Amino acid sequence: MTAPRRPGLLTDLGAAALALVLVVIAGLLGKWQYDAWQAHRDAEARDLTGLAPVPMTDVLDSDDPFPAPDVGRPVEVAGEWLDGGFWVADREHDGVPGYWAVAPLDIGDAAVLVVRGWAPQPDDDLLLATGEADVTGWLQPPEGSLVTDDDPNDDVFPEIRVADAVQRVDVDLYSAYVISQEPAGGLEDAELEALPSPSRFTGVRNLLYAFEWWVFGAFAGYIWWRWRRDATAAEVASPTVQ
Repeated sequence: MTAPRRPGLLTDLGAAALALVLVVIAGLLGKWQYDAWQAHRDAEARDLTGLAPVPMTDVLDSDDPFPAPDVGRPVEVAGEWLDGGFWVADREHDGVPGYWAVAPLDIGDAAVLVVRGWAPQPDDDLLLATGEADVTGWLQPPEGSLVTDDDPNDDVFPEIRVADAVQRVDVDLYSAYVISQEPAGGLEDAELEALPSPSRFTGVRNLLYAFEWWVFGAFAGYIWWRWRRDATAAEVASPTVQ
């Protein structure tokens, strides 16, 4: 003989309402964390190149680390060219491999490295920069993939590294460089990659939290379903001993 076991109406409705509230809360919290993950990625990859230029000293001081949100921001610098310029290899212009001409510009409290333009081959005359200058360009972080310099004694570097360049000047250097919007005489414009792709790990903690909340919500729904199934299942009566 069997007899159904059913919870009371208020108990049934209360359990369903509680499960629904928990699922909704977990879903909303998961969406909030997901949106935070997306916002981190959008902030890292935003394109600032179309903004009006601002003085570089308004963005960072000479002792500051590079401000990651300002990659590609147009800035203005004014000062005097210093000796110690160099070329940077493996830079393309319209698909043609070549070199960037880089020179330090003393702007008062320190100097900033300025990419003055591109050339197909190193040329001492094109590298020469003297006198005062006003430069408008795009702010970029120093490079540092640890590429080996085959000949540290020449004027060709594999990357723009502040640690390498500071050995060529007698002043401190900013932890940034500027790609000039107007190339110097005899040089072509240096192509800019101002919109970096976000790292795969950018905001990953928020993404993991989002999935965690959604799992909590699914678990709350599963617990209600199991309770409802067990509460309404038929109960098998124990056999009567004759």
